[in-house]
Amino acid sequence: QVHPVESGGGLVQAGGSLRLSCAASGRTFSNYHMAWFHQGPGKERQFVTAINWSGTITYYEVSVKGRFTISRDNAKNTVYLQMNSLKPEDTGVYYCAAVQWGSWRSIFDDWGQGTQVTVSS
Repeated sequence: QVHPVESGGGLVQAGGSLRLSCAASGRTFSNYHMAWFHQGPGKERQFVTAINWSGTITYYEVSVKGRFTISRDNAKNTVYLQMNSLKPEDTGVYYCAAVQWGSWRSIFDDWGQGTQVTVSS
């Protein structure tokens, strides 16, 4: 089981940056591929980016490619999301989860509280 606790969100102007963190409990954290999801206001939660268990492979949705960077530190059981060149449409709650590679489906039905990101224009 991997239980995520997200942090690092906040209010930022368009063009600014934020770094999100996801501290995941569970002794087998390093066994899992991890991903970040975004839920915009009034919208469903959507996949954004993923990193494989060892941190050697990443995947990004087109909307964030070149602006966001996912990374992980298995020694700290933590996944990060560096968000640069933020746009108002990036506003929403960000969640992390352990996922199946390729389908991006969450393995555990255990979503954290997420962290709110608000980008002002």
